[in-house]
Amino acid sequence: MPETPNPLSRRGLLAMAAAAGATVLAACSSDGSGAQTSGAANAPGSSTAGASPGTTPATSSEATTATTAGASTAATTGSTATATDAASCEPIPEETAGPFPGDGSNGPDVLAEADVVRSDIRSSIGSASGVADGVPLTIELTITDTAAGCTPLANAAVYLWHCDREGSYSMYSGGAEDENYLRGVQVSDADGRLSFTSIFPACYSGRWPHAHFEVYSSVEDATGGGEPIVTSQLAFPQDTCDVAYATTGYEQSVSNLSQLSLQSDMVFSDDGAAHQLATMTGDATSGYTASLTLAV
Repeated sequence: MPETPNPLSRRGLLAMAAAAGATVLAACSSDGSGAQTSGAANAPGSSTAGASPGTTPATSSEATTATTAGASTAATTGSTATATDAASCEPIPEETAGPFPGDGSNGPDVLAEADVVRSDIRSSIGSASGVADGVPLTIELTITDTAAGCTPLANAAVYLWHCDREGSYSMYSGGAEDENYLRGVQVSDADGRLSFTSIFPACYSGRWPHAHFEVYSSVEDATGGGEPIVTSQLAFPQDTCDVAYATTGYEQSVSNLSQLSLQSDMVFSDDGAAHQLATMTGDATSGYTASLTLAV
């Protein structure tokens, strides 16, 4: 059963709004004397933030060029800072939970297990006993509240799951249907932070390497059948995947990854996972840490 992306794209609407804002700024860039500095900065041959790095401007006055470039750089720096601040508080995009959520929505329900609230998700719980092997991975998430200016959100619960080294999902895939490893719930602390100890997931045919998660208002909602605030996915950077998949057990992932890109993935293709791409540290021997901030 293929994973189908959410048809609504909040990111598309944000991109349209950003483009409209840029048009208004350009129209209002003249100073009190009526001099159109934005026009000068964008004139052919002038040195501006829009010029290619390392190019020499074709101009008869180096002093004029330097002044214009300085003004353009200052304006660009201010705009970038504003855009960055705004982007950091954009809600994490809604994505499909896929066909293997294990949250009771289509059958299997790991959230009903007494030990599902745990940080180490490598082993199965309850009556199952399997353990998932692979490159060590810690997933660190920071939850922020968009309604409160993206301040840390304490006591939120995250249910996270992903496939194993072979590309199988516990509770569903053949050979792993009797296991429930690589699934668990954690609660955010006063700084909105939580973490999971896991293994690096495989790249299976048709999907970029990823992890699924649902964010709930509380652990009671997560384990008691409540509705998630948001359902989304985390993407892993290609350079890290290349190194992780060079280790034993990930051979099929090398071939699968070579046929994919973030731009062609059915979930991340709309913006290349701009808000969902984890920041990675560590190595394949001692283990990786994937970090991501989720604004909800």
